[in-house]
Amino acid sequence: MAPTPIPALPPDISVVLAPNPSPMTAQGTNTYVIGPAPFVVIDPGPAHDGHLAAILAATQGRVAGILVTHSHLDHSPLARPLADATGAQVFAFGDSFAGRSAPMQALADTGGLGGGEGVDAEFVPDVVVQDGATLRFGDRAFTALWTPGHFGNHLSFVFGDAIFCGDHVMAWSTSLVSPPDGDLGAFMRSCQRLLDQPQRLYLPGHGAPLADGPARTRWLMDHRRGREAQVLAALAHAPGTAQDLAAAIYTDLAPALLPAAARNVLAHLLDLHDRGTVTAPGVITADSQFALVKKN
Repeated sequence: MAPTPIPALPPDISVVLAPNPSPMTAQGTNTYVIGPAPFVVIDPGPAHDGHLAAILAATQGRVAGILVTHSHLDHSPLARPLADATGAQVFAFGDSFAGRSAPMQALADTGGLGGGEGVDAEFVPDVVVQDGATLRFGDRAFTALWTPGHFGNHLSFVFGDAIFCGDHVMAWSTSLVSPPDGDLGAFMRSCQRLLDQPQRLYLPGHGAPLADGPARTRWLMDHRRGREAQVLAALAHAPGTAQDLAAAIYTDLAPALLPAAARNVLAHLLDLHDRGTVTAPGVITADSQFALVKKN
């Protein structure tokens, strides 16, 4: 099968690529600049003076609004410096604890689940954006969709024929779901929320645009279902921790990426636990041993 061509960006959208490439961020964070001036900036990116200078150059310092999909350290830290430099307001779903589900909050309160990778703990928006709200900047309108799963305060923004989908759907990699900030049940529901929209062009927080975002989203949902089947199959062989199961399932993964894989497996285990399919003794922690619930 021939590879899907990478679509060109619409003429009113450009990318200022942040200089933070890594195995978790691809070539770097996509900071989107939507014109004409005064511009709208989506995900100003990590704390980096050079990147701030590049955004100011791309916008001539004329910014109408700063939209943040979610407050991971590779997406939100420059929001406040950019706001201070331009006078624009920062729009987001809330701080880094907003949108966390009650079950995930209860698990976080136990203190043994870990997580919190790369969270911008100091992030606070100027304007809290409600699910479904439309933000208008001149003749440009962005409709906010609350799409938790990768992160509790994750928003996607519908703009014309495109969706800025943050880290929820990406072409180059699956999204990390790391509890308690990540929530697999919420991730799957948010995928369906995106599929309910008519737009096909998805503009992710990392990597290339997606010409057929819905197809990729359906693939991601199928992938998660397949990963769940692998987790259940491994547990049918023997009980195990998230780390044990990740090592058994991700046999071709570089060792440096196994901790992230274990967090994804933990997300599956917590979802299965919530559904009554698996059990774990006592208070659940990142090192809990899970087993299948025995059927009568």
